[in-house]
Amino acid sequence: MSAQPQNPPVDPNLVEIEINGEAMQVPKGSMIIEAADKAGMPIPRFCYHEKLSIAANCRMCLVDVEKMPKPAPACATPVMPGMKIYTRSKRALDAQRNVMEFLLINHPLDCPICDQGGECELQDLSMGYGRSVSRFAERKRVVPDEDFGPLVASDMTRCIQCTRCIRTTREICGTNELGGMYRGERLQIGTYDGKPLQSELSGNVIDVCPVGALTNKVFRFKARAWELIARDSIGYHDALGSNLFLHTRRGEALRAVPRDNEAINECWLSDRDRYSHQGLQAADRVTAPMLRENGNWREASWDEALAKAVDILRAQGGDDIGMLVHPATSNEEGALLRRLATGLGCGNIDHRIAQTDLSDAAVAEPFGMPLAEVEKADCILLLGCNPRHEAPLLGLRVRKAANAGAKVLAVNPLDFDFDFTLAGKHIAAPSKFAEAVKALATNGAVDGLDAASFVDALKVAERAVIVVGEGVELHPQAAMLRAAARKLADATGARLNRLPQGANAVGLARAGVLPAALDARAMLASPRKAYVLYGVEPELDVADTPALLKALDHGRNVVAFAAYADDSLKQLAKVILPIGLLPEIDATLDNVDGRSQSVTPATKLPGDARPGWRVLRALGAQLDLDGFDFLDVDGLRDGLSPVEVTAATSTAPAPAGLEDGQFERISSTPIYRGDAVLRRCAALASQTLSREPAVMLNPAEAARLGATTGDAIRIDDGRGKATLPLVIDHAVPDGAAWIESSHPATAPLAGNGAALSLSKV
Repeated sequence: MSAQPQNPPVDPNLVEIEINGEAMQVPKGSMIIEAADKAGMPIPRFCYHEKLSIAANCRMCLVDVEKMPKPAPACATPVMPGMKIYTRSKRALDAQRNVMEFLLINHPLDCPICDQGGECELQDLSMGYGRSVSRFAERKRVVPDEDFGPLVASDMTRCIQCTRCIRTTREICGTNELGGMYRGERLQIGTYDGKPLQSELSGNVIDVCPVGALTNKVFRFKARAWELIARDSIGYHDALGSNLFLHTRRGEALRAVPRDNEAINECWLSDRDRYSHQGLQAADRVTAPMLRENGNWREASWDEALAKAVDILRAQGGDDIGMLVHPATSNEEGALLRRLATGLGCGNIDHRIAQTDLSDAAVAEPFGMPLAEVEKADCILLLGCNPRHEAPLLGLRVRKAANAGAKVLAVNPLDFDFDFTLAGKHIAAPSKFAEAVKALATNGAVDGLDAASFVDALKVAERAVIVVGEGVELHPQAAMLRAAARKLADATGARLNRLPQGANAVGLARAGVLPAALDARAMLASPRKAYVLYGVEPELDVADTPALLKALDHGRNVVAFAAYADDSLKQLAKVILPIGLLPEIDATLDNVDGRSQSVTPATKLPGDARPGWRVLRALGAQLDLDGFDFLDVDGLRDGLSPVEVTAATSTAPAPAGLEDGQFERISSTPIYRGDAVLRRCAALASQTLSREPAVMLNPAEAARLGATTGDAIRIDDGRGKATLPLVIDHAVPDGAAWIESSHPATAPLAGNGAALSLSKV
């Protein structure tokens, strides 16, 4: 007997529809526009964006649906079983052309001077759906522009009220800064209070704007779209490694835009990755090798500069050399620095230059819960972490989880301004912060902390994650805190995500840029006779600047590989070798998920600067060391493999003992001063999230000093002194003074947890 034909099983989550005569199955509840996009049938749109909520207010996506009395908006009409849709019928096309005609009534004819010209959605669609002649002779309306700050330029007369920017600030930035004012033909998009945009993700409103109403102020009037070449690159100001395009003209980066990668940055970009290219052309960029002779600096040839560096390194024994490496250094450069240290017999090499307590030999490690899954977590505990500033697009993932119903808990040294609602929080100064984290891990008790409720929330959650930030990693008792966080994760079944302290900290740990002898802190406490600084700005990049300056001044045999030569570097180095930054070189970085991402040069190197790996190859060859005989970057990469290095341990620093009337310092890295490139970006320095160096106290502590906002405060930690203005901030706990790092004015002071004496000048 022959087999009987079987009907294919029906998936209850799918419905059968027809688009332009083509039958298909699509997910139940999806919108027509989503079904059409998956089928490759384009429908024009302005207000619709796949990452934003549906507004359905531009009406450009009107389509013809059988049995419906009038055209329906494809973005807001859910599919129904048996639905027949026509996107190119006469009724659909007439509706779309009529909408386009109305949109162009008030749109100005300034395409020749508009920065959006050549990549404008309105331009593109008007070619297919617009008329060649307007039937309207009335005066076009004019809308006054608002000052949105140093990053986003506005020409609101061009606005077509699609509200993408409003939804972006509300749903992506979490700041609710933009909204619609007035009604009908007087509708305007603005900020209500006239203040600049204050989000760390504000530049994304530029990408979503389908016309030229919101544009890149840094790029404004610099070039036309068709003059630019798009080069693949990645962000290197945090460990996420956001994918982006650098748009260049004649080798100069003029702007950056996001490159879609759902696993990392989706279609978004943080402002510091978007605008940092401005720092590539800073005035103090090193464009030629430099030597110091008789206290004066002069430019030299590469042969002369390398010979001087060789003499310095050969004159010292292996253990007399210390090597400090910036944690954004690429894998290729890190591997060569490891070979250089091995060849010189030097065990003193470290990239963990901003960390104080390395007594547990901790190194950066990939996330326990991949970045893309954080938004699906149902319980998130932030330990010493402000994701909005440390990794803005991680902050976006946490915000998505919170909006989806996840419990977000925080134990922090500061009451950070989050853009999501916390289910619970505990704020404690550094000395008490350690007690709080330990209480979570041991079911202990601390005043003001309901540890049991935090632990229970993690235990009952199906997808819980603990995110550890710089408040833990840079803490003077970081080893104990890391152990407590891991113990808590093991006890509750939560994943552990430690934010790497540096754009390529994970990659450098894999490359073995770790000490076999003295770590970063130890080689400053016990000064070496010579130092190699790789990409490090001495005054701003290390945990203990006074100790570094003292150690480097010990012998002044400093070989610096640097892109910039600030005053502190010139005071300490004997030779400066100019190297390229990530957009200018072949490089590979490993992100928070352990994902290796390689880039090729997007911009040209300034002057006589060279890629760091080339300089290291030449230096290693002149020192007759093994492992430097490759010819190009491909040859270098062929010889790369993970290096198993167990970092040497050192003694943990003693906790600061507070005397009566003293404050303990809370130190944090400013969002736009985390590395040398960011510190030289004028636009970011003018943004509202950038603050001048100050000492921040809560109102009660300020009153105890008898001081008010703006008063000069003298600060003394026993080793260094500074005078800073006072800012009153409710985020600071009692007994603490919040002083941001990475400012020359704060460099003389000891780091996180230090005991400070404050007095009003």
